[in-house]
Amino acid sequence: MVAPKGPASLRLLENALVDEAADLPDPVREMGTICLDQIAQLTAVIARLANELEAASKTDTDLERFSTIPGIGPVTAGAVAAFAPDLDTFGSGRNFAAWLGLVPRQRSTGGKAKLGAVSKMGQADIRRLLIVGAMSVIRWVARKGGSPNRWLAALVARKPKMVAAVALANKMARMIWAVSTKQEDYRMA
Repeated sequence: MVAPKGPASLRLLENALVDEAADLPDPVREMGTICLDQIAQLTAVIARLANELEAASKTDTDLERFSTIPGIGPVTAGAVAAFAPDLDTFGSGRNFAAWLGLVPRQRSTGGKAKLGAVSKMGQADIRRLLIVGAMSVIRWVARKGGSPNRWLAALVARKPKMVAAVALANKMARMIWAVSTKQEDYRMA
């Protein structure tokens, strides 16, 4: 039996397991049925959790406020609410971004600071979600051929997409801090 990868081809495998004419040994049929049952159960659990998260993001004011920022959805907002400490403990948005590991490493000598690569130290789960959200915003900007945000359009034009995504994720982290501490929704400047 050969079938392509992906959830769309599960139906082919399911039909092959049910088909009595297929030349499959009984242990293979049993194991295939067990695997398909597990996939169905996990799909139902994931759908239920996604619905609960969607409902929570509409009732919780912080989650709703975070979701007003472009590139941040219910999952990222929920992760920030769950994993991040109270955002008022950070003195600035840069400190929150540094806690996430989204600021460049600084090396200074003679009073002159040199910025290096992003350190990747800090909270990896939220950082990864912010970078994924930033990539979705960048894909949207590339598809539409521009952005009302001139900073982002210029950044995407001159930098590789992943570098631009990390820079945008840094900015999104600062926006999260600002939105949380000011207790107001995101407004594009």
